[in-house]
Amino acid sequence: MDSRTVFVLLWMLLSSISTGIKLEKNGYVDVIIAISSKVPQDDKLIDKIKGMVTEGSDYLYEALDKKVYFKEATILVPSHWSSKNFSKARTESFEKARIRIDNPAHGDEPYTKQYDKCGAEGEYIHFTPEYLLNDTFIQLYGPRGKVFVHEWAHLRWGVYDEYSKEKPFYHSNHRIEATRCSKKIEGQFYEVTAGGSLQPCRIDPLTSLPTEKCEFFPNRNQNTDSSLMFLPSLDSVSTFCRKNEHNYKAPNLQNEKCDNKATWTVIFEESVDKDTLRSLKPLQSPPPSPSFKVVQRMQRVVCLILDVSGSMQGSRILQQRQAATHFLRNIIENQASVAIVTFSTTASTLSPLTTIDSDTTRENLIKLLPKVASGSTNMCLGLNRGLQELQQDNGDVLGDEIIFLTDGQATDNINACSPSAIQSGAIISTLAFSKSAATALTEMAEHTGGKFIYASDVLTSNQLMDAFASLTLSTGDYTNEPVQLESVGARKSDWFNGTVSVDQTVGNKTSFVIIYEISFPSIYIQSPSGLIYTQTNMSQDGSLKTVTLNVPGTAESGDWKYSIRTTTNQALTITVTSQASRADVPPIIVKTHMNQQSSDGTKPMIVFAEVSQNYRPVINADVWATLESETGSVHTLQLLDNGAGADASQGDGIYSRYFTQIVNGRSSLKVRVKNQDGQTRFSDQKNSGAPYIPGYVVNGVVQLNPPKPPVSEEPIEVGSFTRTATGESFEVTLSGTTPPNFPPNKITDLSAEIQEDTVLLSWTAPGEDLDQGTAKAYEIRWSFDLDMLRESFSNGHVVNTAAISPQKAGSAEQHSFNLSFPIQNGTTLFFGLKSEDKLNAKSETSNIAQASKILPGPKPPGISNPGMNLTVLVISLCVVAMVICFIVAVTIWAVKRKKLSV
Repeated sequence: MDSRTVFVLLWMLLSSISTGIKLEKNGYVDVIIAISSKVPQDDKLIDKIKGMVTEGSDYLYEALDKKVYFKEATILVPSHWSSKNFSKARTESFEKARIRIDNPAHGDEPYTKQYDKCGAEGEYIHFTPEYLLNDTFIQLYGPRGKVFVHEWAHLRWGVYDEYSKEKPFYHSNHRIEATRCSKKIEGQFYEVTAGGSLQPCRIDPLTSLPTEKCEFFPNRNQNTDSSLMFLPSLDSVSTFCRKNEHNYKAPNLQNEKCDNKATWTVIFEESVDKDTLRSLKPLQSPPPSPSFKVVQRMQRVVCLILDVSGSMQGSRILQQRQAATHFLRNIIENQASVAIVTFSTTASTLSPLTTIDSDTTRENLIKLLPKVASGSTNMCLGLNRGLQELQQDNGDVLGDEIIFLTDGQATDNINACSPSAIQSGAIISTLAFSKSAATALTEMAEHTGGKFIYASDVLTSNQLMDAFASLTLSTGDYTNEPVQLESVGARKSDWFNGTVSVDQTVGNKTSFVIIYEISFPSIYIQSPSGLIYTQTNMSQDGSLKTVTLNVPGTAESGDWKYSIRTTTNQALTITVTSQASRADVPPIIVKTHMNQQSSDGTKPMIVFAEVSQNYRPVINADVWATLESETGSVHTLQLLDNGAGADASQGDGIYSRYFTQIVNGRSSLKVRVKNQDGQTRFSDQKNSGAPYIPGYVVNGVVQLNPPKPPVSEEPIEVGSFTRTATGESFEVTLSGTTPPNFPPNKITDLSAEIQEDTVLLSWTAPGEDLDQGTAKAYEIRWSFDLDMLRESFSNGHVVNTAAISPQKAGSAEQHSFNLSFPIQNGTTLFFGLKSEDKLNAKSETSNIAQASKILPGPKPPGISNPGMNLTVLVISLCVVAMVICFIVAVTIWAVKRKKLSV
């Protein structure tokens, strides 16, 4: 049996080491719930989490036809919590956890962060400690177990909410309906005055819909069991809307994002679990309660395993020293323990585990970094030596970290030793410092919760510095973590100039690191107030070819300008890092990744970058991604937060773009962010989450809930800022040498409006290839029937588009036209759009937009809610009865009078 076969067999045995949520038979396992280090210890919080998941398991079991439940969950508690009952964490980390318990950014409302399209997994669920500990929230949002299932549906299956805060009402069949699913949910409509009393809803004459103060109050007792994505707080609601009861006309996110499909349809036909869910048989008896582990990660324990083989000679060994120095001096936190191991023909320990307790300790470790390279590349020797060093503190490596750097293929057989390294319980991050580095590096990182980063050895790329800077392990408290403000390089023979903006959320421990290739340059760094720092204020290391300015105290907010002058044609780079200026104000941070770590070209690749400050979205920023392949091709993309193309939602601080210029091999990802002409600001936009219920109708009477707790925040101006971030690298394996031809992207923001007899359509222009370039033509169709247009677009009525010349991708498009007949009052029409490229490849059908013609009458239209209809019915019956009684009485009186007259 050859080594590759052994490796594959061992790999199959290691499936349980995978760090993602899995559905094993009928039970979900590897569900990680992480508590932020900012949360003070409260053992009741652990009990509340267990109670929520246990209750949620029962609700999940009922919601999906008794097919699935929560089998195993792990709770990761902060390092400062004390107990003898906590086990040692393995690969669990706050950053990788899909359920986070953290202090609020904008209130205690549970929500789920969703980056991608309908059916794609979300990023994480956010619960606050107050939400879990304060039982008042049960009345406001419903049972915690049900709310958890609501959020789980966002996270795991990529469905969206069936209520709408922006469009709570809409017109349907000459009536006003509440946005909901299913329409069997009954209730009443009122405005709540400032004094807490109720009054009938008023109608806006411009829209003929209720004004924004109008609220829908559901009946406490309902005759329907759906839907959990609308109101999980209702006792009768226990499942998701199916196709036969789905309210496809409701203007909610589920319809907008998911092509008007029912949540049940998305879960069973488009989600990550679709195949398993369809094949699973219902359990014959209720499932057991979930099992829980409570684990804890203490201070970081890291072993640097560095390649010193012959191929690392020259500039590579120097770049390794420069980047590792940056890591030891500016990135790794105090009280962490670090060991240094090297490998070539043999493996050596340059430093055993050493606790970083001072700057002196850091500098002593830096002095030990390797300076020479020779010999072969025995990776297994280095890997095994590193694991041995990590065992020296407590006899195991659970939760410890390995940073493994190499530039080539293994001389020995790394496939024989990597499975045991994965099984050890250590987190392994791997750095491929050339295009020839072994493929096992990707697999080790993927299966242990580590990062895989490809770094070019081109000096001006600064990629190895960026790679080491990205190797943090967040605990949820970003005030203690380094933030990279700038990382840029150029080849110059005169001046290398630039500006770095230091905003008021950062400023402590600010450092400028300049690296030069050949000769020492002249360096001038000017603060916002005009103070100029020169070489006399900086530390120089000729052997490292590095100059460092450590700004004393807290760096001034504003624009810092650097000017570097060289008379020699040489590569120059500058890296600027800082930390939070205040312990109570987290800094603006940037996280970036691809939607796929490996691709065969059949599915479009998307670049994501999230810009936020304490979970608050930062919008209107200028965000650019640089993607560099191992073959040397470099592509830059402006990422957009416009809700079109690859971007799922506008204004949520998540910037996205399709990447179409893919090439075979590994590629790196780097994002640069800055304030765009002073337009950048914080957003209060909420994510997908369970709705607050203002009250219920009980026996015909509205009972108000307590008001939603107010949110008070100290406003912080964004101001000028710069950030850079490095994402994990990705690998492309195409069947051919050229990337596939993708059609124009699906239009997702089509909107329609009827103005008298004119229809106005608006949308964002797609591209020739997804959201790149310019499409060739549009095809617009309309129908009275939404389902027909969605399922059979070609059968819709055609709109003449000869006058439309598509604009460049991302541009705002509009088209107005008249139909061949006058549009009657109360008419609702549906519109769809496709685009076409030069090769006649057509996009998917857009979202279906709907518009109604509603003319304001002398009296506002009625509001369609069962409670009000019932009242009208009762009154009508009473009136009819009174009329009948009156007629009978008159008839009897007339008969009696006639008899008397006779």
